[in-house]
Amino acid sequence: MKPKSNIIAQKLVNLYRQEHVIVGGWAALNPIFLDEGTDDVLNAMADLPTGKMLAAHIMNLRNGKTPMDSIDRNLLPYGGLMAESAITKPISDEQWATLRDALNKFTPTQQGLQELQKLDAVKRFGDQWLNGIKTVLSGDPELSEKWRTVIQTWRAYHLWNMATQIVSQPLTERTRAQIQADMPEYETFLPMFGDAGNKLLEKLRTFMKDSKHGATSNNAD
Repeated sequence: MKPKSNIIAQKLVNLYRQEHVIVGGWAALNPIFLDEGTDDVLNAMADLPTGKMLAAHIMNLRNGKTPMDSIDRNLLPYGGLMAESAITKPISDEQWATLRDALNKFTPTQQGLQELQKLDAVKRFGDQWLNGIKTVLSGDPELSEKWRTVIQTWRAYHLWNMATQIVSQPLTERTRAQIQADMPEYETFLPMFGDAGNKLLEKLRTFMKDSKHGATSNNAD
């Protein structure tokens, strides 16, 4: 039994809203939107906040109006405010120097992330710190590349925590749908944790298979 259209719709809308922290951005998400954004799913999006905008974006992808690595500016989640908020919050010369020094010393670990989040330049953006600093550094290719490593590191630990929670919970159709949507990222980032990451990835794959089997069995009953 396939996940219900409204569950898939909610999952896709969640991904749409989180684009600013997903490595690969629209280029990574648009194939998922096209693959899972069936007509039934698009209809279900109409009842969700920002769902109509995502549905319009998916239609643009279908007809080729929007490239696979982009989105129409008018359809950006939050009206593009995630990026605009960063532009309206410039950092001081002292904060810039401290940030640059911290990035040059950054290690891709949880401790490294925690040290960065203590910086005044980072704290000023609150929950938008990943996208905020990304915009601040947009004019410096070298530091932008270092910040890309920060984003990848944050995403890796975020996915690790998500995966750990998922495998400790009962099997549900919603959970299976979430795993399916995020599997490309799990396959990219969990191996970064070595044997522990590979084992967790295998648990996710088994978890998804067991969920499919359980759904079939329940349906047969």
